[in-house]
Amino acid sequence: MKGGIKINTRTINYLALPILVLIFWESVTKLKLVPVSMLPPIEMVIESFIEQLQSGQLLNDITISLQRVLIGYTISAVLGIGLGTLMGLSEKVNRFFMLSINSVRQIPIIAWVPLIILWAGIDEASKIVIIVMGATFPILLNTINGIKLTPKEYIEVGYLFRMSKWELLRKVYFPAAIPSIFVGLRLGLGTSWMVVVAAEIIAASSGIGFRINDARSLMEPEVVLVGMIVIAVVGVLMDQILTRVLKKITPWLN
Repeated sequence: MKGGIKINTRTINYLALPILVLIFWESVTKLKLVPVSMLPPIEMVIESFIEQLQSGQLLNDITISLQRVLIGYTISAVLGIGLGTLMGLSEKVNRFFMLSINSVRQIPIIAWVPLIILWAGIDEASKIVIIVMGATFPILLNTINGIKLTPKEYIEVGYLFRMSKWELLRKVYFPAAIPSIFVGLRLGLGTSWMVVVAAEIIAASSGIGFRINDARSLMEPEVVLVGMIVIAVVGVLMDQILTRVLKKITPWLN
């Protein structure tokens, strides 16, 4: 009984706010407090979702966007962890890169989009570059932080056992830095998803972001809302999948 009560309470806690939002949305549209062009009824959004799903348009848009994220995120993870490890281990390398990195990351990624499009065009390359620029920094900075915060006692033990630099990195630094690196990977994945949608809205002929922008120009708010809801759901699912994968490969941290 107690276990059942806990589950029910948790479910209510999770669903309370979304249900209240839906009630508010339904009430506003039923009372016609706002025009349909601004906020369409829930039924219209559901119909649009089913229509896009049946036509294959929605799945195609999601697949294209996810492919871009997968490529860009993989490159970001390699760059972020690789360079972050070097910067965390070497103060000279850190000083060489840090000022430039801090300067570049202050510029909103959306401000880079026009320049990147001029350099790489509106094809796939520009989307990948934009994702890499957006997702690399959180992975990089968290990796640096994780490496730098490795307890000195662990490092001294490694020296006592006469570990090589590679063994020290693999058996001491990385295990200590993994929690911080994982935070960076989660942040990087979320950033990748947000950035690719923003890039598709500005300059693309396919993808979920393009569909939202196209629907806006055609005055189809129900399609826009379907896109926004799908973006939120896919983002949450990706985060949950990544979290589960990371827990599986690092059971000692659970």
